[in-house]
Amino acid sequence: MDTITHTLFGLSLYGAVDKKDMDKNTKGAYLLTAVGASQIPDIDVISRLWDTEGLYQMWHRGITHSIFLTPVWALLFFLLSLFLFKVKDKKLFLLGWLAVFIHDTSDLFNAWGTGYLEPFSNIRITFGTIPIVDLVFWIIIGTAFIFSKRNKLKSPYYFKMAWAFLLLHVIVQSTQGFLIYKQYDQQYDQIALSAGFIPWNYSVIAKKEDKVTIFNDNLFSEKEIQYVLQSNESADLDKLFSQRKEAKTLYEWSPFVVLVDDDEKLGLYDPRFYRNGQSFLFEFIEKNTER
Repeated sequence: MDTITHTLFGLSLYGAVDKKDMDKNTKGAYLLTAVGASQIPDIDVISRLWDTEGLYQMWHRGITHSIFLTPVWALLFFLLSLFLFKVKDKKLFLLGWLAVFIHDTSDLFNAWGTGYLEPFSNIRITFGTIPIVDLVFWIIIGTAFIFSKRNKLKSPYYFKMAWAFLLLHVIVQSTQGFLIYKQYDQQYDQIALSAGFIPWNYSVIAKKEDKVTIFNDNLFSEKEIQYVLQSNESADLDKLFSQRKEAKTLYEWSPFVVLVDDDEKLGLYDPRFYRNGQSFLFEFIEKNTER
């Protein structure tokens, strides 16, 4: 998910806590833990500063998003609360653990994927049933915020209800995505799903031999072909990988890629992010500048 959504998740966790008997320091500790732990896995973005091998694509959402690291992050915020606010409350550890778990698990549902099982597996798990920016999440949380301002005594109740609706939204979206995925399962060699910004709409990226077809599909209308892409499966990628290290990382990171080998370029791109004639995850070298 995007940074705003993760922040809203943290604020919603904080909103669901009954704080009527808390002092200022305790409230500060809970706010820090709920919001901070909801953001901490994305600290991996700083790896760009020392990435000289083109590995950032693999590092981002890698080990910091591992389910096995969640209690470590929770312990960090428990200790920060003790150090900064002098608050020692085991519920802070549980809150931090829940916040990190929600961050890591929610990231599984969009097309980018997550190293959820690192360091035991470097497979990027991705369901593709929720868009990276999901306005439905924002609307649900925003509605809870409005109601909580009207009746502060019932604020925790409204945010708990918001969490119930958030979970329901994920279940409905993912169930529909799974049913659509199964419709293509026997017809193509490889399939990937990418949820659209409009709820209940999905891009289905299907590869058979050297052709990749991108469909727009939902359960309530006929599927539409958006793009048909040709992959040059015979392309020799050794020169690309030697000159453009990011290309090898992308090749290993993506479920499958489209290979480009024409008079101008040698490269590859992830078709899940193909929009308006190009993918923003495209690594290539110009043939007229090859050495």
